[in-house]
Amino acid sequence: MAIERIVSTSAVDETEVEQELDQTLRPKDFANYIGQKRLKQNLKLAIDAAKKRDEQLDHILLYGPPGLGKTTMASVIANEMGSQIRITSGPAIERAGDLASLLTNLQEGDILFIDEVHRLHRTVEEILYSAMEDFKLDIMLGKGPSAKSLRLDLPKFTLIGATTRTGSLAAPLRDRFGMIHRLEFYSTDEVSHIIQRAAEILHISITPEAAEQLALRSRLTPRIANRLLKRVRDYADINGDGIIDAALSHSALELLEVDELGLDPGDRMLLLAIIDNYSGGPVGIETLAALTAEERSTIEDFYEPYLMQIGLIERTPRGRKVTPKAYRHLGKKQN
Repeated sequence: MAIERIVSTSAVDETEVEQELDQTLRPKDFANYIGQKRLKQNLKLAIDAAKKRDEQLDHILLYGPPGLGKTTMASVIANEMGSQIRITSGPAIERAGDLASLLTNLQEGDILFIDEVHRLHRTVEEILYSAMEDFKLDIMLGKGPSAKSLRLDLPKFTLIGATTRTGSLAAPLRDRFGMIHRLEFYSTDEVSHIIQRAAEILHISITPEAAEQLALRSRLTPRIANRLLKRVRDYADINGDGIIDAALSHSALELLEVDELGLDPGDRMLLLAIIDNYSGGPVGIETLAALTAEERSTIEDFYEPYLMQIGLIERTPRGRKVTPKAYRHLGKKQN
């Protein structure tokens, strides 16, 4: 059965209060956006050039594992351009009329951000092609032999798409993005700085040692770092004097069952399933999904990226395989 995870990278798991709080933690410009140095350099160059020529930015595709700041980066781009941003998601645009309504309500220079753009319906996607390329909207009026096509002019806008799965994007849609950038996992130092910045905004007292400890267990992901910070703050308010030091942080993380590599019970269950049932693998993804009672997409999107990043699991032509490092971390003897 699926486990509710404190280290989940999904924003859907958060309450409305937490999501509103996260809005205050999000940086508004490149100066306050920590990490992603190369991406910021490329985007700042493109933004400065577009503003100098008084032109609109090319359409941008941001991809990478969830929780790394794609939505935040889209908002930063809009602020740096001085543009309004409209935010939606692929699954929310169910019909062609939904997209038409969004596009016709945009103003000149606006930015439309579509999260999970790979989940757009094909009929919606096809309308987006001419909108992105020619800033035209083709609408069919009526049905059958009497149907007529109406072409509307759209204001020049920038589409920013975000996806965790570039391979699921249709090639015609992917080709219409002028800039395609990947967001990388953050370094421990960068996450530590993000935690200290968030603590300052939330008026939390935290020592540098405690911030580093949280960073080490945050899976190199800002969303998880902020979530852990809020849970450790709760622990400090009840079991301490409200100041988060290394000892208190360690106790709180032990209670949350997040270990020194940032693994939670779900991660350990996945690794142990491969070790105990298949002697470390390889094992096929469908078999692994059945073993853990998780969806295949959940394993591929939420478990594997980080486990592969830190070298605990690897993909082979025959399936997933646990590495010697995972055996050592779990205290298991390798056969």
